[in-house]
Amino acid sequence: MPSSLSAVPDIDEQLAQTMLERLAVIEDRLRESVSTNDHLARWTARHLLDAGGKRVRPMLVLLAASLGDAQRDEVIDAAVLVELTHLASLYHDDVMDSASTRRGTRSAHAIWGNNVAILTGDFLFARASGLSSRLGTEAVQLHSLTFERLCLGQLHETVGPQDDEDPFEHYISVLSDKTASLLAMAGQLGALQAGAPEGSAEVMRRYGEKIGVAFQLADDVLDLESDPGTSGKTPGTDLREGVPTMPTLLVRRRAAAGERRAAAIVERLEGDLSNDAALEEVVAMLREDPALEETRALAQRTADEAIGVLSELPAGAVRDSLAGFARSLVQRSR
Repeated sequence: MPSSLSAVPDIDEQLAQTMLERLAVIEDRLRESVSTNDHLARWTARHLLDAGGKRVRPMLVLLAASLGDAQRDEVIDAAVLVELTHLASLYHDDVMDSASTRRGTRSAHAIWGNNVAILTGDFLFARASGLSSRLGTEAVQLHSLTFERLCLGQLHETVGPQDDEDPFEHYISVLSDKTASLLAMAGQLGALQAGAPEGSAEVMRRYGEKIGVAFQLADDVLDLESDPGTSGKTPGTDLREGVPTMPTLLVRRRAAAGERRAAAIVERLEGDLSNDAALEEVVAMLREDPALEETRALAQRTADEAIGVLSELPAGAVRDSLAGFARSLVQRSR
């Protein structure tokens, strides 16, 4: 069982077994979807797929589909569509963030250069678009809207908040577009393609929006607490790459109010973090700062709000499993 599925509390055993079988089919379909006779793209397009991943989004598609007929082949296509879109966005994100690694391996742009990485992401978006057309007009519209939000989220993160914009509201809006939009699409599309009862898809959309934000806030904590031996990620990667996170925003707010300890952290954040010792020092300071627990608590509250949305669904194994899924996203250790 994938670690991300086995870690879901309260998941129904029979549902989990069915999902495992369907996830194996999804994995095969993913590989078919990126296959090509092009001599270069055949390697670049499968680079991140071969690196693995938690398959969080396909799992949500399957959970949402369990509100209807999860055995429909369209559900598999929906799961592959969502994961292909996610993979495509990672190629672009790594270029934008100048990330040298992804999923414990060298990022595509570090191997083949920025142009190849960007065009590979475009190639995967094209393959995802082809899948959406097979699912019908509603899926095409939903996919195009999600693609638009992904672009706007990256744009707003790159430009940063405007002078009259609250940095915290700006940050949450970026998380909503860059991360939550895909989880919202996963939940909504899974319910739609499974023919779930009327209203279920909208509930799953709102649930996905909430858990997407919670998931990324939890990732902000993991960026500081991660164990390289198990996660494949060096603690403080986001700090080194200059990517804003909720803990650093909280620290900067206290520094602006005159708090000396926070100001000392900000001074180090704005220094040269290419040196491992300097990065380790600022990570250690942030691990001891209240901002880390504040972020963890915010992630948990947001997950609890997502679970609250589920009260609109019928009680039973699927609703309990969705609640457990939300908890697992904020309680994970890698």
